[in-house]
Amino acid sequence: MLRRRSDFFVFLDSSFSTISEKEEEKEEPLSPYEEYLQVLLQMKMTSADQFDNLEKHTQWGIEFVEKYTKFVKERSEIEINYAKQIRNLSKKYQPKKNSREEEESKYTFCRAFLTTLNELNDYAGQHEVIAENLTAQIISELSRYLQELKSERKSHFHDGRKAQQHIESSWKQLESCKRRFERDCKEADRAQQYFEKMDADINVTKADVEKARQQAQMRHQMAADSKGDYSSYLQKFNQEQNEHYYTIIPNIFQKLQDMEEKRIERLGVCMKTFADVDRQVLPIVGKCLDGMTKASESIEPKSDSKQVVEAYKSGFEPPGDVEFEDYGQAMKRTASESSLSNSREVKEKSTSKSKGKLWPFIKNKNKLSLKLGSGPEDFSHLPPEQRRKKLQGKIDELNKDIQKEMDQRDALTKMKDVYVKNPQMGDPASVDPRLSEIGQNIEKLQFEVQKFEGWLAEVEERMPSKSDTHRRSGVYETQNSTTVSNNCAQDRESPDGSYTEEQNSETQVKANPNPTPPTNPTSTTPEFDDEFDDEETLPTIGTCKALYPFEGHNEGTISVVEGELLYVIEEDKGDGWTRVRRNEDEEGYVPTSYIEVFLETNAKGAMTYI
Repeated sequence: MLRRRSDFFVFLDSSFSTISEKEEEKEEPLSPYEEYLQVLLQMKMTSADQFDNLEKHTQWGIEFVEKYTKFVKERSEIEINYAKQIRNLSKKYQPKKNSREEEESKYTFCRAFLTTLNELNDYAGQHEVIAENLTAQIISELSRYLQELKSERKSHFHDGRKAQQHIESSWKQLESCKRRFERDCKEADRAQQYFEKMDADINVTKADVEKARQQAQMRHQMAADSKGDYSSYLQKFNQEQNEHYYTIIPNIFQKLQDMEEKRIERLGVCMKTFADVDRQVLPIVGKCLDGMTKASESIEPKSDSKQVVEAYKSGFEPPGDVEFEDYGQAMKRTASESSLSNSREVKEKSTSKSKGKLWPFIKNKNKLSLKLGSGPEDFSHLPPEQRRKKLQGKIDELNKDIQKEMDQRDALTKMKDVYVKNPQMGDPASVDPRLSEIGQNIEKLQFEVQKFEGWLAEVEERMPSKSDTHRRSGVYETQNSTTVSNNCAQDRESPDGSYTEEQNSETQVKANPNPTPPTNPTSTTPEFDDEFDDEETLPTIGTCKALYPFEGHNEGTISVVEGELLYVIEEDKGDGWTRVRRNEDEEGYVPTSYIEVFLETNAKGAMTYI
């Protein structure tokens, strides 16, 4: 009996050494196993905390990429808007067709400005290229990469949570095995104590002792089985735990680190591309700026001033010397009827001479019966030099038209010859009507050329010789007709300083529409009024077309209807009103914004005496 008891205690010592030590050393420091459990718990908590920190950091990284993408997108929009505004600015100042700006393009500074506008338009195109490249190379790429980054991040954290859940589940199963083993050991200990108590009691029957012994052995067997299960599962858990903390989690962390490094690298590449996009267009932008510089260097002030001289040169000869008129001779004579009559004659002669004013100051009251907005066919309303240029230009145009018609005639003649040689290709007679029409056109054009050449020859005969023109100085050259006795220039000067062929015999009649014979033959009022007449009819300087109806109720205004054509006799002086004329007796002011003005360049230039 004692032997069996000693064997049993040896078994208990070998099986429950850990439990007995734990119960006996409650007041002592923790056992290595308990320390291991605490370290394991801390590692578990640390792993969970690191996952949380990494999740926050990677989410912030994604938000930063989104912020940078938004920044590039706004920069692209700024470039597009800037390019649009630059293009609109360039288009706004481009010369309009059929306008004065087209005529001004002959000046070097106008051409330089036009070149600047064209280069500026190309410059705007480079900003559009910047916007396109930013969108294609950065915005689109980052948008696609963000989707991949979010998907990759989600996958890595899913794997991490899955591994964490697995190790936690294994830990729970290990805890369950440990608690079962502990419970079985305690029950085996109680069964052993009960058996020993029954065995020591002499009053207990042998059957009861045997039953207690069997119960204790069964409990010890269950404890041994639980120990085996616990030991095997502990070994399995240790392997899984080692794999979790030394393989799975480090791999996941490494993947997250690689993902983060790729994100940072991609941002660096995009930032470099951001600078390269601008750098790529710098050569073309430099060429645009070089073009502007070259255009500015091509400006030739002397050439432009010469063009102004050629454009407004009138061709009049400078005035001759003014003769001295001696009014004191009449005072030396005695007062008599003969002397009075002689004095009247001298006075009338002197006043008639005073009417022969220098050509820049002549006010001619004749009117040209012209169509609205047009001049005479022979350009007789222009100064000689301007008239010569217009006639020469007209002759050149007619010669070009004649050449075109002759080219068409030659082509049709060849076609007719082909038809004659090959009747199957066409009827030669079908070309005759067109040939006849072209022949008539050529005859008309040749007649027109002869007519304009005659006018040109007439103008060139009357123009001063080149030796006389050497007396002119600078841009502001003084020009006039020869002398008063020549009786040419002052009678051909139009109201606005233009040149006319016919002598103006109606000047005095139109100056006083209802002339009355003077009662006193010695009166000099008509001549005085003729020289200082402020009410005379103003010259026509252009035409205008009414854009809107205007009632014209106020004094000094004139009513117009939409689409009406009128003469312009006075430009807007800055007060918003333009003076117009409907006919000889009806004129007044209309708002400048209500009309579209067409100034006569030649007539306006004729007033600038160059």
